[in-house]
Amino acid sequence: MNNATFVIREFRPPDQEDVIKLWDKCRLTVPQNDPRTDIEKKVQFQPQWFFVGILDGRLISSMMVGYEGHRGWINYLAVLPDFQRRGFGRKMMEKAEFVLREVGCPKINLQVRKSNTSVIQFYEACGYSEDAVTSLGKRL
Repeated sequence: MNNATFVIREFRPPDQEDVIKLWDKCRLTVPQNDPRTDIEKKVQFQPQWFFVGILDGRLISSMMVGYEGHRGWINYLAVLPDFQRRGFGRKMMEKAEFVLREVGCPKINLQVRKSNTSVIQFYEACGYSEDAVTSLGKRL
């Protein structure tokens, strides 16, 4: 990876279609989550923590970071398949950890589908481990 050409910056509205294509290629989109709605909501809340990774002018990665004062969260971390396993995902995670540390966040949570074993291995390699908790959810 040539760090000189990889830049992490805030999401901009013209990035939207490239981000959605990225999420589709990484199989992050699911029927119950409309990507345009998710982007719109993030842009309304903590938009400064919606990041994209640009390599030689091309959008190759994205990540949404959140913090509500208790825990930090990572969502929609994605790297185009052709660019995975080259350190770009790790760079994105380092950015998330940096901004969350800066605001005093004590712990980061993230959720990964159990079937997505390669992504679980990625997070483990970044120092994350499975918590002894059960994740519960309710669609509103």
